[in-house]
Amino acid sequence: MAADSRSADTKPRRPFLERWRPASKPGPGSPNPARRMPPSAPSPAQNRFRSRNFWITLAILLAVNIFFTNVLFAPTQAKSVVIPYDVFVQQVTGDNVTSVTTTSDAIIGTAKSPVSAAPGQDSATAFSTQRPSFATDDLVALLLKHKVTTNAKNPNPATPLWETLLLSFGPVLLLVLLFVYVSRRMASMRAGGAGGILGRFGQSGARLYNAEHPPTTFADVAGIDEVKAELLEVVDFLRQPAKYERLGGTVPKGVLLIGAPGTGKTLLARAVAGEAGVPFFSISASEFIEAIVGVGASRVRDLFSKARTAAPAIIFIDEMDAVGRSRSAALRVGSNDEQEQTLNQILTEMDGFDAHEGVIVLAATNRADVLDPALLRPGRFDRRIQVHPPDRSGRAAILAIHTRNIPIDTTVDLNEIAAQTAGMVGADLRNLANEAALSAARRGASLVTLADFTIAIEKVELGSERKLMLTSLDRERIAYHESGHALLGLLLPGADPVSRVSIIPRGQSLGATTQTPVDDRFNYGEDYLRGRITGALGGRAAEQLVYGVVTTGAESDLRLVTGIAREMVVRWGMSAKVGALNYADDGGGSAFGTQRPYSDATAHLIDAEVKRISDECLVQAMDLLEANRSRLDALAHALLEHDTLYADEILRVANVSRPAVAASHAVNLAEVLDR
Repeated sequence: MAADSRSADTKPRRPFLERWRPASKPGPGSPNPARRMPPSAPSPAQNRFRSRNFWITLAILLAVNIFFTNVLFAPTQAKSVVIPYDVFVQQVTGDNVTSVTTTSDAIIGTAKSPVSAAPGQDSATAFSTQRPSFATDDLVALLLKHKVTTNAKNPNPATPLWETLLLSFGPVLLLVLLFVYVSRRMASMRAGGAGGILGRFGQSGARLYNAEHPPTTFADVAGIDEVKAELLEVVDFLRQPAKYERLGGTVPKGVLLIGAPGTGKTLLARAVAGEAGVPFFSISASEFIEAIVGVGASRVRDLFSKARTAAPAIIFIDEMDAVGRSRSAALRVGSNDEQEQTLNQILTEMDGFDAHEGVIVLAATNRADVLDPALLRPGRFDRRIQVHPPDRSGRAAILAIHTRNIPIDTTVDLNEIAAQTAGMVGADLRNLANEAALSAARRGASLVTLADFTIAIEKVELGSERKLMLTSLDRERIAYHESGHALLGLLLPGADPVSRVSIIPRGQSLGATTQTPVDDRFNYGEDYLRGRITGALGGRAAEQLVYGVVTTGAESDLRLVTGIAREMVVRWGMSAKVGALNYADDGGGSAFGTQRPYSDATAHLIDAEVKRISDECLVQAMDLLEANRSRLDALAHALLEHDTLYADEILRVANVSRPAVAASHAVNLAEVLDR
């Protein structure tokens, strides 16, 4: 696929609810003018309250009000000190206290001259103290004797009636008002109104791309011609609906695009909208889900309502598995699960609109196995299109699209680069072209050369180069390890040609051997798979042969060996003892875990067969390397000297002629390119 199209466009967009205006006079396939989406301009009051200046002014006024009321015009209070009770008694005895006011055992009073808790501390004429509960003195008689004015306050004053009513019925009244408010807003949401804040929660938030913006067409899509052919029927229906309705035919309501990430499913959907010239509503399935139950279903209703108003139109739902997961595959808590309600609403809407309305739902997912069966039945997503990674010719076409605006040297062969990028999808190839352009820019060059693409491939596949201080022994071990891989790639019949071997650390690896298939493989023989395992064990075998011990450098090789050998036994029936049976787990199961589709005895047999295949391939690798020890040493010494060797250098150093199988592959490739 070509570039991933979900990047944001920098050009200004029309408002979401703005009327869609065709560029020319409406034709048979154009939207019905009587069903245009009405503009919804906010009122002057709404504009005033949404204005940024309004809120800034309000904040300044509040700050000024707080300053004046709490700083400038705050009531002044006399300074007061807290003194011990014995000091208070001394002041009363010395006729320095004029009046006191008590609230239970708390006493506040006024003195004739300032008093303090202790010498040297703050003093004031206003004071407060606390009478101990165990005090036995006759304080009243003492105050009367020294003519101190005595007052008292009730510690438990009567609560006003209005305060009692407010505390008793206020919370209940607030709850009732909140319930009425939410009920009215939810009713407004169901009726299609704005509904204030909750109404905005209920709006779908889908991005609307009209026929003129963005201008994405099938010319921007490459590498998947069979998928474009499938979607041309959808485009033709949106352009000429009368052509199909005349004979009673209807276009599928839903089209599900299934493919790995980066294959360009979103770009395909936008290309359909661009070719058909109709409004394109795009939304991610995760945007339907909110913490408030019912909001997702409301957003689904709002999205389909807007699409019907703007019909003919396309609704595109990305990452459909985020909301469309099977309802029986996971444990649900209660009947009001938000995800389940949203899925039910999507099912209802897709059943509810007429196929003649001109609304088509496109959806994309890379997890079609987890989707609910009701979503995939005829009448909903009744057409499922597989978007596969491109083959070699498709990758070359994708690279041609991504390098249209990149000045490339005339010596660059995109077919050769496509051959080195087996397994890459459109997003990977776009990144590759960008990395090559950046490499040329760093050199200050005016053209992107083949060397820049080679550097970009190494960076994308292996990571950036790391500057490690390796000892001479470590470099030698790595050189023999990679030479073992490379030499077996040259000696094993049917193995993919070795294009590059390097001992420069990149990413997580300390070295790398690259084998580039001449053309893509879609069916694997047992001999080829055993060759892959033997080649992967070449590094470990070389270390064992040269040093007598092995290192941790074969970790990723052993992971690959285990994966291939187990698939041979449990999935492809390539074990005589296990037989022609498939024991692979299909990824299903219940919410409480999965169960192996075979017994413990079969599990032991599978493990034994996996180990047997690996051991046999390791013995073969050891025998081949021991018989060609001089070639192994020559490759290792050349790597220590040059760090990186390419195809012609590898063949020359190892004194091995190019395998004849490569020529037959090249002939088949020429036939493919001619077609």
